[in-house]
Amino acid sequence: MDAHYEEAQRFYARQMQLLDSGATDEWAGTFTDDGVFEVGDTVVRGAGDIAEAARKTAAQFAAAGITRRHWIGMLAVRPHPEGLTARSYALVLEIAEGGDVVPRRSTVCADLLVGSADGWRVKHRRITRDGMDPG
Repeated sequence: MDAHYEEAQRFYARQMQLLDSGATDEWAGTFTDDGVFEVGDTVVRGAGDIAEAARKTAAQFAAAGITRRHWIGMLAVRPHPEGLTARSYALVLEIAEGGDVVPRRSTVCADLLVGSADGWRVKHRRITRDGMDPG
């Protein structure tokens, strides 16, 4: 198996578990300082603003008693002059306290990953929500 693929798999496993556990500042730390996070028409720039947006979102779900899980699959990794491009499908699952697991979103995640002393970091992430965003 390709070493970059294995590295990317480990990166996403760590990153999504940070987010889903509520460690939003640590999750935002997996982006570069000038990182970009795009979902639909919303663009957040800079690790500090990404952390703030993630904290607000996590707090809203926690207040509603909803646990979220992000499931990454069908990962494709390619070399890029700045590092790696990674494209994957991501399912967002929501579980209300005492309730069933509900698939909430099906998305495509396209990342530009760059190397750092701590491993890979996201320089640019574009999330396209199936059925909601233009391709």
